[in-house]
Amino acid sequence: MTAATRLLLISPTFHGYWRSIEDAFARRGYETSTIRYDAYDTAVDKLRLKATVELPEKLGRGAARRAAETRRLTDRVIEALRTVQPDRVVVIKGDALDHRFWDALGNTPRILWLYDDLHRHDYTLDFLRHVGPIVDYARSETDRLAAEGVDAHFVANAFDPHRVSPPTRRTGEVVFIGSGYANRYEILSELAARGLPVHAWGRDFSRHPVDRLRTFSWKRPALAASREVPLDRAYEIHAEGAAAVAIHGRQEGHAMRTFEIPGMGGVQLVDREDVDQFYDVGIEVALWRDVDELEELARRAVEDPVWGDRMREAGRARTLAEHTFDHRIAEVDALWH
Repeated sequence: MTAATRLLLISPTFHGYWRSIEDAFARRGYETSTIRYDAYDTAVDKLRLKATVELPEKLGRGAARRAAETRRLTDRVIEALRTVQPDRVVVIKGDALDHRFWDALGNTPRILWLYDDLHRHDYTLDFLRHVGPIVDYARSETDRLAAEGVDAHFVANAFDPHRVSPPTRRTGEVVFIGSGYANRYEILSELAARGLPVHAWGRDFSRHPVDRLRTFSWKRPALAASREVPLDRAYEIHAEGAAAVAIHGRQEGHAMRTFEIPGMGGVQLVDREDVDQFYDVGIEVALWRDVDELEELARRAVEDPVWGDRMREAGRARTLAEHTFDHRIAEVDALWH
């Protein structure tokens, strides 16, 4: 019997998406292992990070601390490489690791997967040209990288149907889960001011003292808010609401939420016209271009659940047919050199 190919996934913790990717590779027959290079699993770990790295950075004195943390994380990943001795490696982001990691990979086949904007990563074009196949979540970035001689491939974000089943309860709320960027504060606050039942989840919206300390901020928008929730619960909340708002702003590609909301049977109100490359607008998702359009759609979702139910069914069917992690991993798996 031929031994299974050993695959090491090197990933940030980031809401647990590594688990969806790991499981999808395992379903393709790989013997998978994962090292989360930025795992801060205990309260002590998280407090140490805040006190020794993030707070000094806020005060403009964090460069040396961050460099020391990078060395520590890289040591952890190199040790995992030596232990697993993988046949193939998939690196998610990976920009928190120093050059010693890439040197330690040697000739091991690798794919670098960027599921966030390129400008958020600390990579040079020369590095990207030589590191191996690059997977980018934004078609626009992929095209720019390819024009610069990078072996770049567009693979969109995805939904994991294996995490949790869609809920049957409905809250009647207009929900949002995510970071509290200025445009999101403004849009959601305006919806709430117009009388819509808006509810936001996340550390930037929560009024809990711990979250205010974690974000180094006391100010919060005037709307119903709750603390950060695990990804499985976020999946459920999107489907429980009368509608779920997706606010991308200046992001290059489509966030995971683009696929998670309809995947769970939620009513997605999304702000990107190019969503039509994935879904039928008006049937599987609803598109808004300004706050007035968003208000109109949100009110319809709250007041006309039959309309919403049709969108829930159609959006979930399309997602399961085309936009799961199994679909994306099949694309990634075709890129090995």
